[in-house]
Amino acid sequence: MRLDLHTLMLMTSVLTLLLSGLLALAGLHAGSIRGVRLWALASLCYSLASFIAFADLTPTSSGWLIVLVVVLLLAGNSLQFSGIQAFKDQRIDWRIPLLFFGVAFAQSVWFTLLHPDANARAIANSLVFAVINALCARALLIRIDPPLRTAYWFTGVSFALLAAAALFRAAILFQAPPGTSIGLSSLLPFVPARFLASSLILMCVTFGFMLMLNYRLISDMQKIALRDSLTGALNRRGLEAEAIRLAARCNRTGDTLAIMVIDVDHFKAINDRCGHQVGDKVLQRLTAVAQASVRSDDYFARYGGEEFCILLPSTTEEEARVLADRLRQAYAALTMEFGGEVLRSTISIGVADSNHVGLEFSALVSAADQAMYWAKQEGRNRVLVHSAMVCNVPVMVTA
Repeated sequence: MRLDLHTLMLMTSVLTLLLSGLLALAGLHAGSIRGVRLWALASLCYSLASFIAFADLTPTSSGWLIVLVVVLLLAGNSLQFSGIQAFKDQRIDWRIPLLFFGVAFAQSVWFTLLHPDANARAIANSLVFAVINALCARALLIRIDPPLRTAYWFTGVSFALLAAAALFRAAILFQAPPGTSIGLSSLLPFVPARFLASSLILMCVTFGFMLMLNYRLISDMQKIALRDSLTGALNRRGLEAEAIRLAARCNRTGDTLAIMVIDVDHFKAINDRCGHQVGDKVLQRLTAVAQASVRSDDYFARYGGEEFCILLPSTTEEEARVLADRLRQAYAALTMEFGGEVLRSTISIGVADSNHVGLEFSALVSAADQAMYWAKQEGRNRVLVHSAMVCNVPVMVTA
């Protein structure tokens, strides 16, 4: 089958333009995900370069037209690299793409307008494209949790293939006889096939980024579904999911899993006297104090209403009691002012661990909840451990 190069360029131009529009539309709905619009601009650059090549790019074309095509292609590649950095929530280092852009522009002008040498220009530009694609591949071929890893590696391998194709092109041109025409309409062997292969790989790159975006959106939606909208803490569903995972790990390692159940004292009275908006702010203040008090590997969640839970991996009941009392004191010392009225609040905390009640999440919550209820019965603003309640030897920490 004979491949028509101009037809391939037109198809590539149309497809990349459609992908640019699709990415631009996705960027409007991607929320806080960065880098999508940069990739949309990259696809637009590729589309324009392909269209210019289709319209008028022959060995007799204007030198500046050739430079423009090279600039657009390199701009697209550079925007993809910056888009990867943004997507990974890294600071975009514009020096790298600007450096490659400047080098490609300078050598294109030099070998096209000042000292025309099409062969040297093509080799130099191929090497630049090989390096920038290799950097993109390196940024994506990293260790990352599935399923995002699949999309990262698919896109990274596609970039690696583009880098290899650019190096292969440079090697072919380096070995070409002097005076060989290397324009897009030249008779160099397999030019249409190489263009088709490169275009398909470029489509795979964009498709891979769309996979990355899709998995990221799904992951963000799952995180939202597992968070309490008022406090930003884990919700009950999220806590249960983490508890299942931690219980499985503790089963393997033999570690202890502890839990705190926290309840705001006299919360109904706060709502009745000050209103539900103040009650919401009280819960938000408690969340802030709790998140500042717990360790980085603990899991804080709003379990329901004014009740909160904290899962503490590799923690005994006694260690959890010490942490709970630190939290109780920090919250009791907090002075809140709403509408000119000063409000002080306290919490009661029940503590249990897997050494006494097992790793079943419902049993842990039930045990800690019983301890918390007894702490309220004993006067509130205190911490009670479940094992002491079972043995009828109250070990409480009070104000």
